[in-house]
Amino acid sequence: MALILGLESSCDDSAVALVTSDRQVIAQRVVGQNQAHAPFGGVVPEIAARAHVEVLPGLVTQVLDEAGIALAEVDAIAATAGPGLIGGVMVGLLTAKGLALASGKPLVAVNHLEGHALSPRLVDPALGFPYLLLLASGGHCQLLEVRGVGDYRRLATTIDDAAGEAFDKAAKLLGLPYPGGPAIEVLARQGDPTAVPLPRPLVGSPEPHFSFAGLKSAVQRAVAAGSHRPADIAASFQQAVVDCFIDRTRRALQASDAPSLVVAGGVAANSAVRAALQQLGADEGRAFSVPPGWLCTDNAAMIAWAGAERFAAGLIDGLDAPARARWPLDERAEAVRGAGVKA
Repeated sequence: MALILGLESSCDDSAVALVTSDRQVIAQRVVGQNQAHAPFGGVVPEIAARAHVEVLPGLVTQVLDEAGIALAEVDAIAATAGPGLIGGVMVGLLTAKGLALASGKPLVAVNHLEGHALSPRLVDPALGFPYLLLLASGGHCQLLEVRGVGDYRRLATTIDDAAGEAFDKAAKLLGLPYPGGPAIEVLARQGDPTAVPLPRPLVGSPEPHFSFAGLKSAVQRAVAAGSHRPADIAASFQQAVVDCFIDRTRRALQASDAPSLVVAGGVAANSAVRAALQQLGADEGRAFSVPPGWLCTDNAAMIAWAGAERFAAGLIDGLDAPARARWPLDERAEAVRGAGVKA
């Protein structure tokens, strides 16, 4: 059994966790920055990076103390090395390098997206490779075949906004607090998802990708019109996103023989998204897996688990491992029109 210390700092959550290779989360801590960023309606990179500097070392100490484990007892140090806000990524990765150097332990530089991609396997021992993954978060929206640790084939990506980004922008238009995704979900429960006619970009299209910029613009027009209740706009927006997910994911399932459908990333915490995709999996005869809500949002347990999977496969890194703002899971995937660089 290997014991992995994981660090996550790619956006606005500072997180540390201790996870074993037999799927035990020994201890974990997450410190968010919502209060610091709320006045700006989104994450300010410099504020986030400074907060990571202040918080992360103390979190490492707290997690080790809570577990009653010395750094010398850890088998490897895993940290997010990208993609993300480069200042925050550098803070976490440099902290991990310092710990690895001081303890003589191996470093595992983890792709944040791989953390999300492998997170369902932390809580679902029956989930084997391959599986089809819908990865939906604030910065990414992709469909991938997960064939093994470090082995990914991208089937689709966003050509403009990511789904989580669209949630946050729609929430801001509605005057809802940051973070916008949970606020939209709460308000949508009070609304009629059929009340506001909103577009479903690329639904039914032979192009496999996602697009949410037009939907966001339609929400802006609906708010400006002043003829719809905010709850109805929120519910209609959420339903439009769900419809896009279902159409695009069904198309990917028909092109893949993966026996399981998995959804991960921050947007996977949305109950309407989870329920709709679970039903899609049943309709298409595929097993369905989704992590619990706490494992969908940014956290260090998923980074430690991805580190454990990579460590077991002999995939360790030198202390010269770079911090990356962009880092696609499928390096061979072709560029797509629009903002496909987010892949």
